[in-house]
Amino acid sequence: MTQRHGRTGRTTIAVTGVLAAAALSLAACSSGQDDGTGSTPKAADGKISIVYLQKQGDQSYFIGEAEGAKAKAAELGIDLKVVNLGSDANKAVSETQAAIGQKASGVIVVVPDPAVGPQLVELTKSAGVELLTSDDQICVDNPDPAQCAKENLVPRIGFSGAQMGEEVGKKVSELYKAAGWKPEETRIIAAWKQDVTVCTDRVTAAESSFKAESGADIEIIKVGTDNTPPDAQNKVGATVTANKSVKNWIVWGCNDENVTGGVLALENAGFKPDNIIGVGINGDLACKVWQGGKPTGVKASLFLNGAEVGALSVQSMYDKIKNGKEFPAEGFAKTTMVDASTYEQAGLKCS
Repeated sequence: MTQRHGRTGRTTIAVTGVLAAAALSLAACSSGQDDGTGSTPKAADGKISIVYLQKQGDQSYFIGEAEGAKAKAAELGIDLKVVNLGSDANKAVSETQAAIGQKASGVIVVVPDPAVGPQLVELTKSAGVELLTSDDQICVDNPDPAQCAKENLVPRIGFSGAQMGEEVGKKVSELYKAAGWKPEETRIIAAWKQDVTVCTDRVTAAESSFKAESGADIEIIKVGTDNTPPDAQNKVGATVTANKSVKNWIVWGCNDENVTGGVLALENAGFKPDNIIGVGINGDLACKVWQGGKPTGVKASLFLNGAEVGALSVQSMYDKIKNGKEFPAEGFAKTTMVDASTYEQAGLKCS
């Protein structure tokens, strides 16, 4: 999730130093580097210091991620600074430079746009600062992670896009079978920002999983959005208008934004909750719908616990700096499928 996440819009960035970064390898990115003194930089008091740069840090998922990171940092006795990048990819570069200037031992980043990846790799490698990503991927030598050789992806802590999509597909299949709908009367809307790799991984896996689990051959309408509820609502609304003969709708996508926005468009078009199956990812917006206590087409969501990602990211960085333990290529936190009756018990805090 989600982006996590897939909650990012692409901006135009002047990326410098990409040619130099192209010569780097992932091993150089993830191995211990030297600041000229033979060790990874540490704060003036000798403590390990980490800077956690987050996109959209005011969103509930990333707030939880920051809380988990801070709790783990306190447990380990290290200094942690969390910075909200908003949606500003250029700020990811300037804040990385600032972290280097402050002698940070390591930088963990959730990039607003993966195009800055090669520049962040070059900056941190040159300074001997460890680099780890959480949630979204970046590449050593390519601004597009989808076009990156596997060995050149920067180590990442987060969730498996394929695994998330599989869980969504399974849940949709379960709900579809229980509803007793006919394939010819049903359509699937897959809504996501189509240039975000983690989003594509999710919807692709959801499709494969649903077909395998349900055995149903249902037409899938792919809807490109900017991963926000208003845009999903607008785009899905137009799709529904163009498909007036459809009786039942399934909605999945990159995140809760796409699903809640899409379901709202369907409900506004006159479809009853019994004729809608929406299964989201993250749960933060789904739970707000459920809090109203009214029937809804948002039937379930895959809860992504940001606190676990934040804690695992800090632990992984600490282990690398303190003990020389290599980063995993990808480290995954657990996910939990929730609905209106189970989300609170699962620990999903609906702010």
